[in-house]
Amino acid sequence: MSESPLWQLSACELAAKIAAGDVPSSEVVTQTVERMRSVNPKLNAVVDDLGDEAIAQARVHDEQLAKSGPIGPLHGVPVTIKENIDQTGRATPNGVEAYKNIIAPDDSPVVRNFKKAGAIVIGRTNTPEFSFRATTSNELHGRTFSPWNDWASSGGSSGGASSAVMSGMGAIAHGNDIGGSLRYPAAATGAATVKPGLGRVPAWNPSQTAERGLLAQIMSVQGVLAREVKDVRAGMRALVEYDPHDPWMVPMPFEGPALEGKPKVAFTKNMYEFDLHPAVEAALDTARDCLADAGYEVVEADMPELRECARDGARSLFGEVKALLGDEIIKQGSDTLKKIFADYYEMFTPHEGKDLLLAMAKRNYYHRQFNLMFQDYPLVLTPFLPKPTYEWDRDAQGLEGVRETLEAGIYSIAFNYTGLPAGNIAANYNDGLPVGVQIVGPRFREDLILDACEEIESRVGIMAKQLFAREG
Repeated sequence: MSESPLWQLSACELAAKIAAGDVPSSEVVTQTVERMRSVNPKLNAVVDDLGDEAIAQARVHDEQLAKSGPIGPLHGVPVTIKENIDQTGRATPNGVEAYKNIIAPDDSPVVRNFKKAGAIVIGRTNTPEFSFRATTSNELHGRTFSPWNDWASSGGSSGGASSAVMSGMGAIAHGNDIGGSLRYPAAATGAATVKPGLGRVPAWNPSQTAERGLLAQIMSVQGVLAREVKDVRAGMRALVEYDPHDPWMVPMPFEGPALEGKPKVAFTKNMYEFDLHPAVEAALDTARDCLADAGYEVVEADMPELRECARDGARSLFGEVKALLGDEIIKQGSDTLKKIFADYYEMFTPHEGKDLLLAMAKRNYYHRQFNLMFQDYPLVLTPFLPKPTYEWDRDAQGLEGVRETLEAGIYSIAFNYTGLPAGNIAANYNDGLPVGVQIVGPRFREDLILDACEEIESRVGIMAKQLFAREG
């Protein structure tokens, strides 16, 4: 059996080979850039090709390795950055035509931490306008396609990131998540991810001219997508490096204290008023059985007031967005986006004035209820969406489209609102597409979530291998 090309290898495998001197970083990056330039014209995942600079940087990394050893644990590993965070000298348009000339004066903490770990950025990935859709398309760069087929969404808003990493354009892809923007793409493409909890990864754009709203500050987080869980762990370890620009960041190790035995897992299929698709139910059953087989005790139990939390979270977020960004969205957004936001506001009646303040105050109540459940069940296995991957423009197909993509994402928004970590891993393969499930845990225990995701992955398999196998 022939050896896999370098662009197919995991970040951990590449880092080990480079550090051992088995292959130079320049060769890894060159092959990955060639892969990117081969498949990206069809997928449109990378919208700012930094391949030439990356190859030159890899040669410098090779010299550094020979002189004094690796820069960090990701020395020479190719990665991508989502185009809504700053990278020195590059545009940060956030998917908006009017912002295409906003040039970053310095690196954001995520870019800086990747570089500290030795990673090399080969390109910047697409995001929808204002990074506020469950799919990835905009008038500035166009649509990002799923690597699985032309019908399906690549997810949003980190759809460029998921499409890039799953097709071999970099071993780790940066993304971010305010209402599901890491997990929607993971569920759509079969990537692995964990949405970190509040205070985990530093966030700040040197190009910003004003602070984000309070809910944006505490709901939005920075993270990674990868083809394999071990690479999500490696990427997260690199990104949790402290940066004083983010007042919410808590400097602490990525791994938490060891538990006595494996944590008990609560398991729910409850989708409330939404019908659970048989393929999602099968994925949940498979994930449950994988964890049980690995020695976890899995018990059926619903999360307290989950539906109410999700509803309040969405109405609060859209209340803040309408108040602080509404005029800008009307001014700079495409007709498509403006119509989608009108549907958002109709579907999720925005909290305003005193009602918004009261809802934000109640966020603590919901978080407290979840914390109390974590005393008995440190992990919770849930659906992510009630249906498998959706059509690429489903969210633009009126209220029913918004209902299917965003309102049904109750197990997504609830954990952004409360600032809790949540991972997504494929646990089924249905009609030619992966089907993801979600694992939730308490703050600062992304490591426990990834442990459980790894057990599922080890039994279900790595979805990217099915993609690569289709190429022959």
